[in-house]
Amino acid sequence: MKIGEVAARAGCDVQTVRFYEREGLLEAPQREASGYRSYAQRHLDRLQFIRHCRSLDIPLSEIRQLLGFATEPSRSCAQVNALLDEHIAHIQRRLKSLNALQNELVSLRSRCSGHMSRSCAILESFMCASAEHGEPCHAAAAKRNEPHP
Repeated sequence: MKIGEVAARAGCDVQTVRFYEREGLLEAPQREASGYRSYAQRHLDRLQFIRHCRSLDIPLSEIRQLLGFATEPSRSCAQVNALLDEHIAHIQRRLKSLNALQNELVSLRSRCSGHMSRSCAILESFMCASAEHGEPCHAAAAKRNEPHP
């Protein structure tokens, strides 16, 4: 297969295939006499593995580890479980952070009456940052028990 075909069959861009090659995740293919890359089924299988891992938001460093574990299946199961457990914990931390972000944005949104008779409370909040902690002013004011401007 040429690079365009392997990319199309894996559902990615040609540049993605080249990127994974440069990163050492995808073995360099043989070259034809014409200089074109010639990909085998094993390249497509690995590319699909990498793409599936990326769809699960697994970083390249962990994909590299998983590929290493795949070459030594007798010792890999516990390590794969540990890697996946850490990835799950990372996602749980991100979800907590995203929920806090959502709550903050909902709170900001509730401050806007939608009337043009006064300045926008949301924009005022964005512009009023605490120099001390780099926090939005309403968060700093809340910590000091002050009313929001």
